[in-house]
Amino acid sequence: MPDKIILSIDETQMIIREAKIDDIKQMQIVRNSVTENTLSNPDLVTDEDCKEFISLRGKGWVCEINHLIVGFAIADLKENNIWALFLDPKFEKKGIGQQLHKVMLDWYFTQTKNTVWLGTAPNTRAETFYRKAGWTEVGTNGPKEIKFEMTYLDWLKKS
Repeated sequence: MPDKIILSIDETQMIIREAKIDDIKQMQIVRNSVTENTLSNPDLVTDEDCKEFISLRGKGWVCEINHLIVGFAIADLKENNIWALFLDPKFEKKGIGQQLHKVMLDWYFTQTKNTVWLGTAPNTRAETFYRKAGWTEVGTNGPKEIKFEMTYLDWLKKS
């Protein structure tokens, strides 16, 4: 997998690359800018949590435009979970989420063939995104989220 992927959409250069510890502050800004799947308390996801997920438990990726992080994704190998996929709302509907999703799942399934899962709020753009991306609803994750899964074989069919 290349160190970074450079894409051009609407004459805007986007760079998808691995997340670094130095990116966490900007990633938190993106996480707290979303209008759906918001945190009830932003202090629930700390910088230390992010550091653990991108350096010990799995890996993360960011999308940069003009040196500004506008989206990020994190896969957790320890729990076989997609821990995060968030975009600054100003940059939605430009294909950034699809690119981050693809890079993340391509990497995940090179590390393990275990089924990966995620949770997201119902009746959101995220729910629609994951359904279109081939995720299968398998139940609930807590009282307020739909649980989705993606198998290795399903990913191979999609990619």
